[in-house]
Amino acid sequence: MEIKKKDIRALTKEQLREFFVNEGDKAFRGNQVYEWLWSKGAHTFEDMTNISKETRQMLEDNFVINHIEVDTMQRSSDGTVKNAVKLHDGLIVESVLIPTETRTTACVSSQVGCSLDCKFCATSRLKRMRNLNPDEIYDQVVAIDRESKLYFNRPLSNIVFMGMGEPLMNYNNVIKAIDKITSPEGLGMSPKRIVVSTSGVPKMIKKMADDAVKFNLAVSLHSAIDEVRTSIMPFNETFPLKDLKEALEYWYKKTERKITYEYVVWDGINDSMKDIEALVKFCKYVPCKVNIIEYNPIDDGAFQQASNTTIDNYIAELERNRIVVNVRRSRGKDIDAACGQLANKT
Repeated sequence: MEIKKKDIRALTKEQLREFFVNEGDKAFRGNQVYEWLWSKGAHTFEDMTNISKETRQMLEDNFVINHIEVDTMQRSSDGTVKNAVKLHDGLIVESVLIPTETRTTACVSSQVGCSLDCKFCATSRLKRMRNLNPDEIYDQVVAIDRESKLYFNRPLSNIVFMGMGEPLMNYNNVIKAIDKITSPEGLGMSPKRIVVSTSGVPKMIKKMADDAVKFNLAVSLHSAIDEVRTSIMPFNETFPLKDLKEALEYWYKKTERKITYEYVVWDGINDSMKDIEALVKFCKYVPCKVNIIEYNPIDDGAFQQASNTTIDNYIAELERNRIVVNVRRSRGKDIDAACGQLANKT
């Protein structure tokens, strides 16, 4: 019977050091292997050239490296790159490289499918198949960093957890991945350049605050009226706006960091003056900014982008109340890489 090998990247550096000591080797060998796995991104044990052939074979006998593979890559006319990423078990997730003149941003996935049920999002229709492991999240960033250097001649500058899945429903693995991404032994990126976007899970927002995380928080809000929000994001019935408000107040009290609200305006859904006034009121609870995001259709026609006049009304009212507002134009729509479109169509 074949023994199932353990993924070596599930081990901490201390566990690797201990493994080598138990094998009669020196503890520092664990440091060497750890560096190959994370800083140098080794895909095979054969890549570890400063380790003896016998040791590499011993690692091969005991472990696997479950690296992702970019199965398909598409490039948009606006420069956006979408990766269909194959995991070790054959499942696929998508991640996106979004370039601008001053930065390149990785939009990464945290789940295969999604735990939540937002009606306007293609990913939610896949349902959650499983959570991604920390190394699978990390590998998406490494792949996009390489593409950023290859196509734009500069390293990745920012990361947003806005791909497939609800990050706070895979909290432990997302935090472990971010720890690796920000560690000098990993990619050494500043946590200030990372945004974790949630649809709003109050208990987990409070936990992030208690854990004193250093990255930034964004909330997919889309309505500040419970009935409207529940109609498009049914889980809002379980996590209503009063609970979300309380969690965000707790976050700000603990971290003193502004929150970003992501907000799409749809024709006939959240395009009235009542909707605008509710958003303004919600924005006054904690310091924040609003990103009004262009809607990206997912083929069923139930959701249509609101008129420019409505968007202008939102902007005028938010600015009148001294709330920072930006309009985000979608990138990569021609390859289904824009916000809300990730659904493994490649």
